[in-house]
Amino acid sequence: MKHVLALAKFVRVLACILGAYWDIRTKFPKLNDAQQARYVEVWARSMLAIIGIEVRVKGHPAQGPVLMAANHISWLDILVMHAACHCRFVAKSEIRAWPVLGTLTTGGGSLYIERGSRNDAMRVVHQMADALRQGQVLAVFPEGATGDGITVLPFHANLLQAAISAEAPIQPIALQFIDAHTHDISLAPCYRDDDTLVSSLWRTLCAPPLLAQVRYGDKQVADGRSRRDWAQDLQATVAALRSHAN
Repeated sequence: MKHVLALAKFVRVLACILGAYWDIRTKFPKLNDAQQARYVEVWARSMLAIIGIEVRVKGHPAQGPVLMAANHISWLDILVMHAACHCRFVAKSEIRAWPVLGTLTTGGGSLYIERGSRNDAMRVVHQMADALRQGQVLAVFPEGATGDGITVLPFHANLLQAAISAEAPIQPIALQFIDAHTHDISLAPCYRDDDTLVSSLWRTLCAPPLLAQVRYGDKQVADGRSRRDWAQDLQATVAALRSHAN
């Protein structure tokens, strides 16, 4: 029975993805930025509801200009953060080439970076700084890879330079997936090692109802810190926010 229900949800997920793909191709050019942001937020909530994930928000998302820095657990993190508050993500360039999902990510306003390329990192940092100066809300996953859902990996500092250059604040964010009934940490949504997008989605669809907790911390300014020192402080802040997530 569990697999039958998961299959039914999988079909609904595909229908929701294809519907959004069509909307982005046909309707998005006619919408202004605020309307596009609202569409992405509503669609993200709908997708998560189909999958069986309820989003719960603690704290308040900052208004732009701000760079949000969150821990990274799953490909679902982008949906969860969009559902809580629309923002422009800095994502790995491979996502842009994903069938259908690449179009959705681009439609959400993502900026893309070639991983491992210092020159491309510099290009993206300049682009991020310009966006922050325009008052936008950006989001990054400074761990650089998905973790195990329990610990927070060290934060890389490169992309944080954008906030320093634009003299913009950074808001730390703690993400966590928990079982809605037991309130234990759930590893079902994790996306690591040999996982594929489909295998991770299927495992999540087969899991019991989940809560995705988004805890917003207080904004921080550089206050003379180097980007490396700031990265260490942000990692410690996010780890502390996660420890109080329940």
